[in-house]
Parts: sequence; structure tokens; C-alpha cells
Amino acid sequence: MSWQPTPSQLDQFQQLYGLILAGNRHMNLTRITEATEFWEKHLWDSIRPLAFALSSSQPQDLPLQPWAMDRPLRGLDIGTGGGFPGFPVAFSLGAIYPQLELTLLDSTQKKILFLEEAIATLKLPNIRATVGRAEQIHHQPDYYQQYDFCLIRAVAKAEVCVQYAFPFLKPGGLVILYRGRWTQDEEKTFNQTLNSFRGKLIWIDAFVTPLSEATRHCIYVRKECLPLPITHSL
Repeated sequence: MSWQPTPSQLDQFQQLYGLILAGNRHMNLTRITEATEFWEKHLWDSIRPLAFALSSSQPQDLPLQPWAMDRPLRGLDIGTGGGFPGFPVAFSLGAIYPQLELTLLDSTQKKILFLEEAIATLKLPNIRATVGRAEQIHHQPDYYQQYDFCLIRAVAKAEVCVQYAFPFLKPGGLVILYRGRWTQDEEKTFNQTLNSFRGKLIWIDAFVTPLSEATRHCIYVRKECLPLPITHSL
């Protein structure tokens, strides 16, 4: 990824690993607990789709560019579970975008309580955890069109994930979908869905994981800016 974590970030990753192992004794946070597998499938895999924002050596002709650093950057991790990809993204992006504000959303109260304790232990004032279902809270004023980007990892079909995410996004906002395999049939269905609510597929990034060499795809979709409605006076 052309990105190297600092000693402070490595310490955060290690602390998170310890918290996950401890939390897993009381609830099902993740089945991935072996250290090397945890590094690849939870840390590396979480951060890899944000390489465009982390690395200054990314090709300039990519359709994705880093966000502005002179204003708050708000992100939402939908269906975060044990805090993935949210925590690793916060650790990595936070050093580059100090105004990053990240919300971890999950429908399970016990997991949210764990996340709140982890946030306090790791001293992450710009991260919050909230309980709720995306399809139920997306029109509440605190959430509706409040985010610059949404992350969704292994929650549902791609077209369903985008429908979950779009109400949260500001016009022009980005949804990043974490996928395994990605077929032409899936892409066709996906594009048909996007056309119905003004989403634009801007990039499909295919890559393999560094240790297990598993296939991954990252799907980037932009929420297009809607034109102002035309009004008529009688």
C-alpha cells in the first residue's frame, strides 16, 4: 500500500488485538483470533481500500483522490461488529486527517457496549459507537446526509449495501464496499440498481491478500449531486 504505520499506530493495533481477544471470551466478536490471520483479515484488509487516501504515491489518474484536510471528515462504518473496518481505518486515517470523525454503527447492543469501552481504553475522542439498524435510523436528523463516506464490509448484497448507505451520505459522498469475489452478473445487477437512485460506480479495485492470497474486490460508488428542483408559481 506504500504506507507504513508509526510506532504509535502499531501500539494501537496491538492494544485492539488484546481487547478483541478479551471481549471474545464473553461474546462472539470474531472467529478470527490467531495473530497472523487477525493482521491480514482484520487489519490489512480493513485498511487496504483506503490506500488512495493514505499513500502519496498513488497514481494521479485514479478516479479517487484524498479528501480535503481543511475541514471535518465524517465517516460511518455500517454493521461494524467488533469494530472492523472502523477501528483500523480510524488509526490509519486519523494521523493524516486529524479532523476525522468516525461513527461505528451496529444493531447489537452488547457489541456497542464493547466498542464504547474500547474507544475509552484506546482514547479515541473522535470515534463514537451507536446502536441501530441502518434502514431504521437513516432519516433521523443526526444521520441523514451527514457523512462524507460510508464503509460496508460483508453485510449484504452490494446493491442492498448501497441502498443502506446512500441516505447517510452527503451529495457527492463515497460508499466503499468490501467484497470477496465479484462477477460480471453481479456488476450488471448492481449497475441497474445504481441507475434507479443516481449512484455512479467509479472504480472496482481487484487485489489479493498478502498472506493467504485470497481474492478481494473493493467497489467505490459516488452519490451524485442532485439538481435543485424546479418550482413554478401560478
